[in-house]
Amino acid sequence: MATPRLYKLKAQVAPALAGAVAAEMPYAKIWVDTGVFHLDAAFDYEVPEKFSSLVRTGVRVQVPFGSREVEGIVIERTPQSEASAKMKAISRVLSPHPVATSASLQLIAQVAKEWAANPWDIIRSAIPPRIAGVDKSHLPSVQAVVTRQAKGEISYYAFEPHVDPALSVAKLAIDALSHGSVLLVAPDERDIKAIVESLNSVRSQVLRIDSGVSRSDRYSSFLRALCDGNHIVIGARNAVFAPMPAGSTIILFKESSPDFYEMRAPGWNARDVAMMRNSIDAAPVMLCGYVPSLDVAALIDNKRVRYLNSSSRLNVKAFSSADSSLLPGRIFTEIRASVKSGPVLFVLPRKGYANAVLCAHCKNIAACVCGGKLFLTSKSAQPSCRICGQVDGDWKCTYCKRDRTYAISRGIERACEEISRAFTNIPIILSYGDVIKERVDAKPSFILSTPGAAPRVDGGYCAVVILEALTYFSHDDLRANERATELFFETAAMIKTGGSVLLSIDESHPIVASLIRWNPATLLKRELKAREEISFPPFVDSAVLEIATSEAQSLVTGISHAISEGRLGQNTRVLGPTKLDANVSKIVVLNEIQSHSGFIAFMHELMRRRSIAKKSDSMLRINPYSL
Repeated sequence: MATPRLYKLKAQVAPALAGAVAAEMPYAKIWVDTGVFHLDAAFDYEVPEKFSSLVRTGVRVQVPFGSREVEGIVIERTPQSEASAKMKAISRVLSPHPVATSASLQLIAQVAKEWAANPWDIIRSAIPPRIAGVDKSHLPSVQAVVTRQAKGEISYYAFEPHVDPALSVAKLAIDALSHGSVLLVAPDERDIKAIVESLNSVRSQVLRIDSGVSRSDRYSSFLRALCDGNHIVIGARNAVFAPMPAGSTIILFKESSPDFYEMRAPGWNARDVAMMRNSIDAAPVMLCGYVPSLDVAALIDNKRVRYLNSSSRLNVKAFSSADSSLLPGRIFTEIRASVKSGPVLFVLPRKGYANAVLCAHCKNIAACVCGGKLFLTSKSAQPSCRICGQVDGDWKCTYCKRDRTYAISRGIERACEEISRAFTNIPIILSYGDVIKERVDAKPSFILSTPGAAPRVDGGYCAVVILEALTYFSHDDLRANERATELFFETAAMIKTGGSVLLSIDESHPIVASLIRWNPATLLKRELKAREEISFPPFVDSAVLEIATSEAQSLVTGISHAISEGRLGQNTRVLGPTKLDANVSKIVVLNEIQSHSGFIAFMHELMRRRSIAKKSDSMLRINPYSL
């Protein structure tokens, strides 16, 4: 018989006694990181006297919640509490430094309401993680006290051709600095680096709060931005929440970039958050880019945003290809004449070698046994599958049983082969994927680039050649034309004065005339009219729900009942459910803008009820970049 083991008592650490409650303002309203979607209200806690001098608006604290200790952020101190039950006390002050102001907390609350989210989901994006070493070394914050100004203007600044956009936005920031601090928000690290380089040439003090610097440097810059004095603060989309003195100027670089949309739920976007700041703390907002997004174009039409541009004309020529060749016949003369004076940029839509393969005999798409499409990594490579990765050296067409392949959907590497055969003895530089070049020398050469990877060259390119131009307008999402127009203008702006823009497209396409006049208005108005006719964004609000396929149809039925009962507008449309994969489906809800507040409140309540009922995980995005 086994000898029974003695019971061992479980060791527990008793919480420290809070002590006496503060004599003045003994209570604090605190947002708590509950980890539960529907527990999103502020909670009241007692402020111990020993913490009274430290607990103020924007300070991080630790509080008891249920049976655990969690992080919270102080919204305000109050003389009395509305809570009827006995309150718990703040356990610990995590940092003496405020990481938010009353205005930035108001902004977080408004963003959470607008995107039907828990405020703590916004706080995770808005406030960088605490670094204890920085807290210890950082001097106590002296927050700037600035009298609230009249509401600042919202404007759109269109970049000129032949000028480096990073230098243009740096000059705008320096000009705005004379009126107060400046917050610069850029889409990605590459743009941030370019702007910082331009700013450092005229001003040394720039505070970076993006992931391109270490976590400690980012947190240190964030705290310094809260101190008195005029600063230039720069970061990616999360930086739009940075607490700044009232009246500080906010500049969004390349406003139409999809990188300004938060990929995770709740899917807020930096542009709309910046415009909220305009109404909360009087921040003048300057949106920059080559072509406004359709959302901003609609606001320009309604006179809510002022459009600032300069009159320019470019030398643009279009060449259509009758036989689908990469280089139309008449374009050769223009390219040869341009490369004699310096570098020529070619922009191609795809990376890789050949992104699809056909049967050379019957022209059916070559597919793997798993169903995936085959592609080629090089001229001599065997076809490979995009899904399973298997190399199919013995491929035969399932229809005609022939084994000869024909490469289509050429990538940049295959285009390089064709261009090198057409123009001999000219050096070729590739910039795409993982081999992006930042700058190239201003000497005769060909630079082949995919969209967004074109390197800069001092003085500009002698010619910019956009090949397979119609491909950019033929993607299958609503933003395709918008992205293509921005790409064409941004790429065309890289030519030097007197350079040529050569397009492989029919000359009747409206992009040709728009580039010549350096004015995208015709394209934008046509796209806005098409969207209005079909009642699609930006003329309606949209919500995209991703939900378990097993629950999707019942949710669609419930939303339809809400429409029939008048809880949603009669013109509300429900699209789907559409299967995304075996387990998840997508539902799109479109609602008229006139009932915006009611629509957002309905979607928020829907997610709260799902959370209370402990339904399976689902994700909601309000007005996402793409449906």
